[in-house]
Amino acid sequence: MKFIDEAKIEVIAGDGGNGVASFCREKFRPFGGPDGGDGGKGGSIYAVADRNINTLVDFRFAKMHKAKNGENGRGADCYGKGADDIKLRMPVGTLIIDNNDGELIADLTEHGQEVLIAKGGEGGWGNIHFKSSTNRAPRQKSEGKEGERRELRLELKVLADIGLLGMPNAGKSTFITAVSNARPKIADYPFTTLHPNLGVVRVSHEKSFVIADIPGLIEGASDGAGLGIQFLRHLQRTRLLLHIVDLAPFDNVDPVKEAKAIVKELQKYDEALFDKPRWLVLNKLDVVPEDERKKRVKDFIKRFGWKGPVFEISALTRDGCSDLVNEIYEYIAVQRQAEQRTEETPQMVEEARGIDSIDPDDPRFKIID
Repeated sequence: MKFIDEAKIEVIAGDGGNGVASFCREKFRPFGGPDGGDGGKGGSIYAVADRNINTLVDFRFAKMHKAKNGENGRGADCYGKGADDIKLRMPVGTLIIDNNDGELIADLTEHGQEVLIAKGGEGGWGNIHFKSSTNRAPRQKSEGKEGERRELRLELKVLADIGLLGMPNAGKSTFITAVSNARPKIADYPFTTLHPNLGVVRVSHEKSFVIADIPGLIEGASDGAGLGIQFLRHLQRTRLLLHIVDLAPFDNVDPVKEAKAIVKELQKYDEALFDKPRWLVLNKLDVVPEDERKKRVKDFIKRFGWKGPVFEISALTRDGCSDLVNEIYEYIAVQRQAEQRTEETPQMVEEARGIDSIDPDDPRFKIID
């Protein structure tokens, strides 16, 4: 299946049915009065997050989605039938943006999340609603309201805990294959990865996290070189970035220069992404002779000016990968606990505010000697 992470669609909700002005004309009821029914409600359009979908390819070609109109009312107190709603299933992580003013309508972050993106029109009133003691034979009725019509832009940002960053052929695909269930294409030429890949890393039976691999960046990516920076949005939701560096490139380029180019392109794209926590992962140490490894690692760190965490691995032989995975999980576990405490605190404050005063007769507050 082709990976599509952007699409533009038009959604048109159904119009409400018209109300009707009608009067009862039955035998033995010469003054039956008004009996015009209301129009039915127009169909609405909802977006539903579905974790079983991982691309927006369904919306690349099906650009218009239109709900049906509600039926008109009829005589004999018959109301028009409301139209069925339409539910558009989208990948978890989809941003729904109004294409005209850029307003963010919804961010689908949880499986099953349902958001109204185009509301159907209300049905018009029949003349039965206008009768009164002074208006015994009303001929008033109202028209159904128009449904909402919107042009939307869909952007997919994959949900992952860890994002991989690096030059083409740095070993990102080999690393995600070594530690997770992902099986991306691996080859000895640049830009083997053409779209983001997600993998679940199992630390134990109940401990896991999600890792995302995107196509490699090169110098000038912000100006369109290589595959550009179009896939960097998929790293914006991650908690931690792993900057993977090829410490033994075959073309004898300076790995420090390449690493600095990646950081520069990252900063050009988004300051928030640039400020996200990053760990340095020096890869392909199996190619470096053992007696040169420490010297080469120390020289790289010094010239790169790096002061954060550093990990030395070989994704091909999986040396050092297990220790790195354990460190990553410990870091993520701390982040998840902090987020959980942040979510619980406002709820606890609201519950505390609900206790305005203490009733001395309340058995919960009695003092027991």
